[in-house]
Amino acid sequence: MAALTLRGLDEVTATRLKEEAHKRGVSVNALLRAMVEEGLGLSRRARGRRHDDLDHLAGSWSAADARQFGAATAAFEQVDKELWR
Repeated sequence: MAALTLRGLDEVTATRLKEEAHKRGVSVNALLRAMVEEGLGLSRRARGRRHDDLDHLAGSWSAADARQFGAATAAFEQVDKELWR
């Protein structure tokens, strides 16, 4: 098996790779091998990755964002009694 050295990697990228490897529960080496194989079309990325929340899609709200959303959707909580007769 071949061994390669990756030079010139900036600290931000190196840190992000370490975080992603930790999140996936694999070594940085295993993460990079998988990324290279996927990038070259030698393997397919596993589908159906499970997430416990939607933060990866929408980010997270600040308290101010939550208050603004609550104010904007408050009217939806009102019941129109005429419709329920």
